[in-house]
Amino acid sequence: MEINTSHFKELLESEQKQLEEELSTIGFHPADNPADWKAKPTDKESNRPDSNDEADAIANFETNTAILKQLEIRLLNVKRALGKIESGKYGIDEIDGENIEIERLEANPAARTSIKNREMDPDGVTK
Repeated sequence: MEINTSHFKELLESEQKQLEEELSTIGFHPADNPADWKAKPTDKESNRPDSNDEADAIANFETNTAILKQLEIRLLNVKRALGKIESGKYGIDEIDGENIEIERLEANPAARTSIKNREMDPDGVTK
């Protein structure tokens, strides 16, 4: 199967830019590990009017941390897919080595597995 990798490269690069923009709104790169993302701390104002405001700030930080984690995973998968395009291995299922369906790649250009193997994790973690 011949894959138009330039088409998928454009899709992936666009998604990468969007993910990085979203990540930067709720996170930052810590100085000790610039490849990582951390949630931005909430306002540490010590004179909060009441404990409900403090609880809201903590809840917002926890929500941002969860969102950041999902965006970061997606970004890593997008970068992995771009690397596969460069190495000539794009569109190959990481479980069985078969070709990933074009329809699946159109729906998810960073897909690591075919439709039949989508419930399996290439990293060995059962979903």
